[in-house]
Amino acid sequence: MKDKVSIARIALLHPRIRKNAEEFITESEVQLGVTLRVVQGLRTIEEQDALYAKGRSKPGNKVTNAKGGQSYHNYGLAIDLVEIKDGKANWDFDYELLLPFANKYGFKWGGLFKTIVDKPHFEKKYGYTWKRLLDKYKNGDFIKNTKYVNL
Repeated sequence: MKDKVSIARIALLHPRIRKNAEEFITESEVQLGVTLRVVQGLRTIEEQDALYAKGRSKPGNKVTNAKGGQSYHNYGLAIDLVEIKDGKANWDFDYELLLPFANKYGFKWGGLFKTIVDKPHFEKKYGYTWKRLLDKYKNGDFIKNTKYVNL
């Protein structure tokens, strides 16, 4: 992986997911001959609430069913990817091509979600529901000297 934007965004993810995210992206790029970019990784609960408001209390289309605290992005456990082609984002990329690599590295693909299908989205849950992660967040259960929830 050579994309500096992606490298910077992966560095902000939960420490437990960083290596798998990098390996997942790198292997996908090499095997498929594409360049991928992490367009979203860690997202604050406040940022999540602002996204949730779109198409509800704010103008725009609905882009998520997850309120703040209900997204794995809020814990640094999710990434959204896009193909970079000719220097531009290609949102028409066939994300299903990434599924074998996602599975290999333990990522769940948002393209298989039942309500709002989210093809660019990949997440790792480590056996935690968002409710349990939110409880840990509210209780201050963080890795020592970090802002990350202890897993």
